[in-house]
Amino acid sequence: MDYSSILPDVIKVADEASERVLHIYQSDFKVSYKADDSPITAADTAAHDIITQGLRTISRDIPILSEEGKDIPWEERKHWRRFWLVDPIDGTKDFTQRTGEFTVNIALIEDGEAILGVVTAPALHEAYWGLKGEGAHKRDRTGRVHRIRVAEPKAVKRVVASKNHLNPETTAFIEEQIGEHELVQAGSSLKFCRIAEGHADIYPRLGPTCEWDTGAAQAVLVAAGGKVETLEGQPLKYGKQDVLNPYFIAAGNWYIF
Repeated sequence: MDYSSILPDVIKVADEASERVLHIYQSDFKVSYKADDSPITAADTAAHDIITQGLRTISRDIPILSEEGKDIPWEERKHWRRFWLVDPIDGTKDFTQRTGEFTVNIALIEDGEAILGVVTAPALHEAYWGLKGEGAHKRDRTGRVHRIRVAEPKAVKRVVASKNHLNPETTAFIEEQIGEHELVQAGSSLKFCRIAEGHADIYPRLGPTCEWDTGAAQAVLVAAGGKVETLEGQPLKYGKQDVLNPYFIAAGNWYIF
């Protein structure tokens, strides 16, 4: 499959989901809670429906794993060499708290690698996409599209983190491994995107995430010249039996783990 030829269609699907999400975001929506106490709204399910329908139109033979449709047995998933990985809304807490820093995420996984990713931020009117070997781009709130690239190394590292997930382990890592730094706040998968566009340098995540939280944004960051690796220095992989990610560090390509 020529992935560059389907990328515009994937962006269109993400935009359609984003439009619906923004409509709900601007309304008086209700918040429910899953069994693990994580929040969910009508926007999550609406985006899931739009994205899964759109992706099936693009490629009926590629299976889909979505956070809102994740109950697919491993006996079935283990045979997937290629699949779509979807987080209809990453940062539902940001959505419910109306910070605007939530995203819609679509990734294409092949042989464990995130090779194509689209990330939209509906409330910020921004979009990012990346394709392995083809680079990464951003569409800003004016509609202008431009190529993005990770920044050159600086003496004072700009560490991107989230107010919701800055735990003691992450704080200790920043102090011990990075040293002098400037803290850049960002929510959801936008943390990866801020590095991809050169506005931050490193994102250490020593806390729980799932594959759908990171796949699309990892594809964008890697296409922009960055990397995402485990604490052992291995690339963050996808399509595992356990969808939980190990701890990882996302950064510009110059950073040595």
